[in-house]
Amino acid sequence: MNGTGLTGGDPALLRRLNVEAVLRVLRNAEPMTLTQIGRAASLSRQTVDVVIAELDEAGWIEEVAPERSIGRPARRYRFRAEAGHVLGIDVGVASARMVLADLDGTVLASRRTEIAPGLGGPGRTERMHDCAAAFLAEHPGARLRGLCLGVPAIVDAHGRIRLSTPLPEWSGTDLATIAGTWFGCPAHVENDANLAALAEHWRGAARNADDFIQLIAGKRSGAGMMLGGRLHRGRGGAAGEIGALAVLGWEGDAMNDVRAAPDPAQIFADAAAGDTTATARVDRFSRVLAQGIAAMVLTVNPDLVVIGGGLSQAGEALAGPVRSHLDKLCLDPPQVAASTLGTEAVALGAARLALEHLNVELFGMQISPGAGSSRQSGTPATGRPLNAGAFEPPMPPLPR
Repeated sequence: MNGTGLTGGDPALLRRLNVEAVLRVLRNAEPMTLTQIGRAASLSRQTVDVVIAELDEAGWIEEVAPERSIGRPARRYRFRAEAGHVLGIDVGVASARMVLADLDGTVLASRRTEIAPGLGGPGRTERMHDCAAAFLAEHPGARLRGLCLGVPAIVDAHGRIRLSTPLPEWSGTDLATIAGTWFGCPAHVENDANLAALAEHWRGAARNADDFIQLIAGKRSGAGMMLGGRLHRGRGGAAGEIGALAVLGWEGDAMNDVRAAPDPAQIFADAAAGDTTATARVDRFSRVLAQGIAAMVLTVNPDLVVIGGGLSQAGEALAGPVRSHLDKLCLDPPQVAASTLGTEAVALGAARLALEHLNVELFGMQISPGAGSSRQSGTPATGRPLNAGAFEPPMPPLPR
């Protein structure tokens, strides 16, 4: 153990590094004593005393009730996950889903909001801001430290929407910069299928798979992928856009026959019950979907395919036929599973990505397990201090 903590160089930098070392130890641990913290962080008791006092005063940690013991019990401290919050938003064509989570990723609240059709770019942006503000207003104790929006679009490395077919009014919009002015905290933007993959790897069907393909199957179809435990976005964020290959038919009659039906869930239910007409419709839908999946499977040879989106609620009634067709199309067919997170996956993945950035920015670390983002964390677009004036009372920043 380092007997005196980090020494030499810029004192402010060393102080910051000592703070990060203590937070890394406490971030995902049970309450610990000062001795345990010092041993785990390789810091002296004197250094730990100073850092703990600063973090306690700033509200990032707190002393917990002592365990029963003979004699004077040692003081124990825990990280306060409630010291900050993140907002994940899944932006759809006709609705938006939002989740509010603490720094441990525990979802505290969620909401689905309808979005009126026909909004222009600025109108949709304003509507999303208003929806988020109303949602946060219901939780006045929240201290928002980051937010992320998931969009059905190709998104570049800086959060600018390069192209969105479902939301053409947002094509070319620097949405990350705009959203960064909403609540005085960093904002991030990512493709919705990528965020669904992040969520499934974190808490869903892909927890034990580092190489998998994520499908969004609903009113539209999209795909993302995770390779080696990290999101694969490609050079310009367009990885997984297999639906753009028109010859596959993902925008054709076979797909629309099911996803544009008044009640797609009933079609899958009827097929599962043995109805021959419904079975034929589901089989045709699954075959066309599997053709696009197979193109990616044959390229990256993943362990798993996760079917998400609204139609994933059909479960094995959809996963089974897709699996059957992939077995015929692929040299080494992967497992196929329906999402365990359903329609909440994109919003949850957005919260997760906001947490990834926040952990790097505040604590010098990434939460684990899970995939990181290819983008670097940045300051709010307004240049204001993190979360300044957004909520009262404001949470003091980490010591620097």
